[in-house]
Amino acid sequence: MQFGRKLRLAITIGAAASALSMGLIAPTVSGASAPSGTITYAEGAGANPNYIFPYMGCKYFSVSNINQFQELMYRPLYWFGLGNSAAVSYKVSPAKAPVFSNANKTVKIQMKAWKFASGQVVNAQSVMFYLNMLKADPTAYCGYNGSFTIPDLIKSASGHGNTVVINFTKSINPGYLIYNNLSFLTPMPNTWDTTGNGVHGKCATGAYGAPSTNVACKNVEAYLASQSKISSTYTGKMWQSGVDGPWRLTSFDNLGNATFRPNNKYSGPQKAQVQQVKLVAYTTAQAEENDLQAGKLTMGYVDTSILTSPAPKPGSAGPNWGQLSTRYNLVSGVPWSFNYAPINFAPTSAKAAVVSQLYFRQALQMGVDQAGIIKNVFKNYAYPQYSPLPPNTSAAISGPVPEQYPFDLNKAKGLLTSHGWTMQNGVMTCTSPGTGASQCGAGITQGYTLNFKLVYASGSPSLDQEWAAIIADWATIGIVFTHTTETFNQVIGDCNSGSDFQLCMWGGGWIYAPDYYPSGETFFIPQGGFNIGAYSDSQMTSLVTATDFGTAKLTAYELYAAQQLPVLYLPNPAATTEVLKTLHSSVGWQSPLQNLMPEYMHY
Repeated sequence: MQFGRKLRLAITIGAAASALSMGLIAPTVSGASAPSGTITYAEGAGANPNYIFPYMGCKYFSVSNINQFQELMYRPLYWFGLGNSAAVSYKVSPAKAPVFSNANKTVKIQMKAWKFASGQVVNAQSVMFYLNMLKADPTAYCGYNGSFTIPDLIKSASGHGNTVVINFTKSINPGYLIYNNLSFLTPMPNTWDTTGNGVHGKCATGAYGAPSTNVACKNVEAYLASQSKISSTYTGKMWQSGVDGPWRLTSFDNLGNATFRPNNKYSGPQKAQVQQVKLVAYTTAQAEENDLQAGKLTMGYVDTSILTSPAPKPGSAGPNWGQLSTRYNLVSGVPWSFNYAPINFAPTSAKAAVVSQLYFRQALQMGVDQAGIIKNVFKNYAYPQYSPLPPNTSAAISGPVPEQYPFDLNKAKGLLTSHGWTMQNGVMTCTSPGTGASQCGAGITQGYTLNFKLVYASGSPSLDQEWAAIIADWATIGIVFTHTTETFNQVIGDCNSGSDFQLCMWGGGWIYAPDYYPSGETFFIPQGGFNIGAYSDSQMTSLVTATDFGTAKLTAYELYAAQQLPVLYLPNPAATTEVLKTLHSSVGWQSPLQNLMPEYMHY
């Protein structure tokens, strides 16, 4: 899963609310009939929720933990992604639209006075609790990007009653703050302000930025983080007292199977229409598909490898799998994401010298047959990805940027041989070390070989097919990859642990949430919270700064990112979701942010 400035104000609050929306569907509110029925929802293979505390590091920063688990219970300050939209929806947010003043150096946030399950009002103190924790230990949160984000941008903050006032160090565009800063604040209850054994933590009530508050918040954070690692606590009094969303968790096991029931104290506009929601954990796509065939799921997914007919176009569903077509509808959509594999540029990496060479990254990208993979593996349920921007990004955000490095194995091989590499025993070997135009490059010694390590997520036949094709094509030009597979959660952990991979790939890319504007500070600046490849380039940082704090669109940033290849771009799959024909939704089925909002579903 960050923007700013005057032009951006026009984009994000006006045009880009529509630029992000892709067709906002207005929700309908159900009548007063009692909730009935059960929705049984399939979790992604190996992607079970495993962290409940909505203040987390990157190893837990996943759709399965945030959009499809935590946010059913804990509503963020502002909600993004209702129906087919990625835009902000104030209607279903616990705060009213923020009001800016003082040349956009001050923002006032008025809470709607919803209630936590404990009975406490979701008020200014609930927001200050999160802000105090962010101030005390910002690097513990994956969405923190140093001087590009709060708390670094905050001069002072205070809360009284239902009003929060934040003063900033400089004039900042309101759109940037709403979409990529205020977006990730989650109000927290006083019952979480503890260090255990009934001890009051004094984080929620402390003055913002005071040394004593920082100490108190670090202690509270340490306790809550430790409890979040113990799944048996999830249905306990403490975690459930903080529920202000439409659902409360009533059962959870260490595999990730979960049951939710309606939160009768929910203050929001749409109450639950079914009696319970069950999330079912799987280790493989095949096991999940078996349950679909048996009719055990209300909503699930199919791997594109089993579909016999292609989609008419990405984002639209084609004919359903025969075994499911009488019971389920197949739906698809446009993801607000980009798909990629991080490249490890860390100086400690064994292959840092060669991946730092642009010509090598160009050869690597030219060896990815995106069109072939989309047609033969994803059956047209995928979009080509040439830059960090999502498919169908509006012209209000960025101008068009064409593909920079089309699939061409001969040209890719020529790039290597023209830079001092010779094929020896099936692998390119440096035979002309040095820094000249026709030599291998700095730090690459005589006999250096293009052998690399890859780890990617297990459990998906289409992902296996995709990587088998890519690795085979690379091998023909002397780039040899050995690979291992692990579960989604394990790959996320490995990618964030500093382990010596050259490429890692969890299979889901990056959904732009809770940083909804697709700028690049999260990935491509040294301070970036999810810059797991340790990429650093001064020109890239300047372009990101221009889009976050200047008046530029994303076009120049996007073009540079497409040319410089800070990551390996891969086809971006569109979801292939199965929905029981008797289930209905007033906001559609395919959120571009992969939000799960079962309160809008009914039989």
